[in-house]
Amino acid sequence: MKTYSFLLFAVVLFLITSCKPSVTTAALTGKWKYVKIEHPNASPPDTVKKAELDEAVPYIQFTPEMKYLIVWGGKFLSHGTFTLNGSNMNVKEVLPDGKTRDFVFYVSELTDDKIIFESTGVDGSKVTALRASKF
Repeated sequence: MKTYSFLLFAVVLFLITSCKPSVTTAALTGKWKYVKIEHPNASPPDTVKKAELDEAVPYIQFTPEMKYLIVWGGKFLSHGTFTLNGSNMNVKEVLPDGKTRDFVFYVSELTDDKIIFESTGVDGSKVTALRASKF
């Protein structure tokens, strides 16, 4: 009987944690100021220093038209479009030469005031940002 109770508990817990609501354009829309950037897959793992973030004031801005813009140190760092698929944000970055690069951000947390999104691979990063404004 104990085995069945544990199994039932595990299944219910899995269902609750897997029913995370999808990310929506309305929830993303606005300007998000970076407060923490980690590189967990680097060797060794590192984090961008707070002083650097305070000086550069980086942010990402999402529009209702599903476009994004990243600014670092007052200069445009990246821009493009995105589509949403559950907790994944499929990004199409427009490069300076007009070519594009596709990658995925996984949104691991999204509230009215905070977002955490991650990319994978050796160059992957984990960004925590706070809402600076909303359209």
